[in-house]
Order: sequence, then C-alpha cells, then structure tokens
Amino acid sequence: MKNSVSNTARLLAAGLRALLVLTLVTGVAYPLVVTGAAQALFPGKADGSQVSADGRVVGSSLIGQSYNLPLKAGQETPEPDLKWFQGRPANGLGENTLNTQYRLIVSGATNLAAGNPELVGQVKAAQAAVIRDNSVPGSPVRREDVPADAVTSSGSGLDPHISPEYARLQVGRVAHENGLSVVRVRELVDRHTEGRTLGFIGEPAVNVLELNIALKQLLAKS
Repeated sequence: MKNSVSNTARLLAAGLRALLVLTLVTGVAYPLVVTGAAQALFPGKADGSQVSADGRVVGSSLIGQSYNLPLKAGQETPEPDLKWFQGRPANGLGENTLNTQYRLIVSGATNLAAGNPELVGQVKAAQAAVIRDNSVPGSPVRREDVPADAVTSSGSGLDPHISPEYARLQVGRVAHENGLSVVRVRELVDRHTEGRTLGFIGEPAVNVLELNIALKQLLAKS
C-alpha cells in the first residue's frame, strides 16, 4: 500500500513537472519568439496592416470600411457619401448578437445560391444604385458598364479592394462631387491600382481606403 501511494505521488509529480515545462515552452517561450520575430521582420503586418492619415490610424489595408453619410432622423439605412470612392457591397455581414456592448461585426458570405430571389433582388438594387449614383451630367452609366464586384459582396464581406473597372466607373462622380477634373481623379486611380501578386496571382485591384486617403490629400492641395 505504501509503495502504491509512493508510485502515485511520483507519477503526479512527474505529470505536474511536464505540465509546467510544456506551459512555459508552448505558452510563454514560443509565443514570445514568434511575436518577436514577427515584430522584427514584419512589424506592419504583425500590427494589423494599419493605415495612418493626419497622424492617426484610420483603418487597416486588409479590412474594407464604409463611406456613408450620417443617419437622418428615422432613417435606418445610411446613404453613401458620394464624395468618396465606394467599396463593394457587404450583404454577408452580420452583428454579434451575444455582445451588444461593442456590436462586433461578423464577417461572411451571403451563402445564397445564384438563383435565389433574395440575392437577385440585392444585385438588381445594387446595380440600380450604382447607375444612379455614378451617372453625372454628360457621362451616364449604362447597365453593361457595371462590373460584378460593384453589385456583389466578397466571401468575407470585408474585402478592402475593388476592381480597377469599378474604380474608374466612379471617377466621373468623384470628380463632379469634389470639383476636380476627371483627368486628375483618373490619374489618382491609376497610381493606386495594384498589379497581380508576383505578376500572375490574382487580379489587379484598388485599395479603397488608400485611394480615399490620397483623394483627401489631393483635395487639401486643391
């Protein structure tokens, strides 16, 4: 009996030592090494790819954000602020109903089939809005001019990029709303059009946040 208790105590002690060592290695040492390496080699990405303007952080280059007007009395859906370039629709987003204090955004796709009437309605409504908002005097937008990313949300609903086609479609409206020349705004889009990764992966894209920051700087100079 005494020998059995002694063996059990020895096994428990060995287990506790193993738990302590593994906790220190995997719970303390490994995270510190990985975090230190990330901060040393990729500080920007490690901190969330933050984008700064006017001396403060205004967002992340990895997460899209909206550019809307303040809600009016009795209004539930905000209207887009037409002075700025607009990103993709975000129909798949939801709110975390469990944490109402911070109203956390839940990313995701709509998961609606291509023929689903709800999705078809969303696309038609988005298409009509794009045509209406971006048609300016002397430069109407036709239905065939509207690219797919202007009326559909991405898989996450938080895509920070739009296609160069959608960015160029908005040039006339942005120039008109801000009193700028179309040529200057188009040059702005061209300078902020990113090529394919490594020259062959993905498609050319425009980061909306970075483009709007550049637009704000251009307006300040003007």
